[in-house]
Amino acid sequence: MTERRDVLVAGGGPVGLYAAIEAARAGLDVAVLEARPGVLDKACGEGLMPAAVEALLRAGVSVSRKREFAGIRYVEGERRVDGRFSRGPGWGIRRTELHGALMRRARELGIRVIAHRVNQIVQDEQGVIVDGHAARYLVACDGLRSVVRRRLGLELAPRRGSPRFGLRQHFRVAPWSDFVEVHLHPLSEAYVTPVAGDEVGVAMLFDERSRNGAVTMQGLLARYPELCARLEGAETTSTPRGAGPFEQRSSRVACGRVLLVGDAAGYLDPITGEGLRLGFLSAIAAVAAIRRGEAAAYDRHWRRLVRRYWWGTSALLALRRSALSGLMMPVLCRSPWLFDRILDGLSEGDVTPALPVEADCVTSAARTQGSGSTSTPRVG
Repeated sequence: MTERRDVLVAGGGPVGLYAAIEAARAGLDVAVLEARPGVLDKACGEGLMPAAVEALLRAGVSVSRKREFAGIRYVEGERRVDGRFSRGPGWGIRRTELHGALMRRARELGIRVIAHRVNQIVQDEQGVIVDGHAARYLVACDGLRSVVRRRLGLELAPRRGSPRFGLRQHFRVAPWSDFVEVHLHPLSEAYVTPVAGDEVGVAMLFDERSRNGAVTMQGLLARYPELCARLEGAETTSTPRGAGPFEQRSSRVACGRVLLVGDAAGYLDPITGEGLRLGFLSAIAAVAAIRRGEAAAYDRHWRRLVRRYWWGTSALLALRRSALSGLMMPVLCRSPWLFDRILDGLSEGDVTPALPVEADCVTSAARTQGSGSTSTPRVG
């Protein structure tokens, strides 16, 4: 068995590295378990909300290749409506650029990444052992298909009967807008995110109604004539990458000394573009709970953090499949202030620790407190 650390992070993606950086900045001894080497890519909308940008800046993460955007533009036929962020710009950034920047910051802080895939997890009131790696706490950031969530028996069945999927590809073309554009079609949405001065990412979201035969990027793009015209002749700069089904649920996010963070904690759909914002903010809350030695408190704060996301996303998905779907754009066009208010809700999030930490309870408290078991019922 290895020497016991304060924290092990399972998963070396953006949220896992962010959690490790947050722990290291808090003075905790932390290591990351990640079997896949190097920079990781993943299908993603690649638009960071202002709160996610603030979280990165707060952690000292420097990103050179990115593109700021002012808000979200909905496009449906001839109709379009703009919503602007009130707390600063968002960032369009390729997933690989973001992951590389987080890896550099983790190296600056001396965080060790151990090449290992999580298998067996054993915990008691003193700590957690993951395949011989010992720590006082395990922070699980191992994504939608979380092995940790499954091993601990925390996984719940999806509630929605219509699974959703995504497909993403990049194109070499100068962004034509300072907004992330969301092009609407009755069966899907196309997200266009400026990620550099000469490149945009296109992410498609669709459900099973689009899966008659092979789903291709070109086939989905054909639903959006304006977008096709914008991208005509543009060089592709990545291969299509898919994701889904998205919905994942857990019975609780704090189980003894194991805390689920990011997609591992539960996820509904990327339609509101909040995945990384919630991932970073939940990592901050998890580390604050560890510093206080109160893992159970993380469960309560996580629920408050994601409540608006689950309600808003559920309502939007229901609206998109209902007979009222056609009313959404006319309402937003007549009341653009409503769109601004919605975006403010999506952008909210305090990047200071959700759990205030007293100066004298750092690390030492985490080393002396007992188990933070929780009986909080199911989430989502």
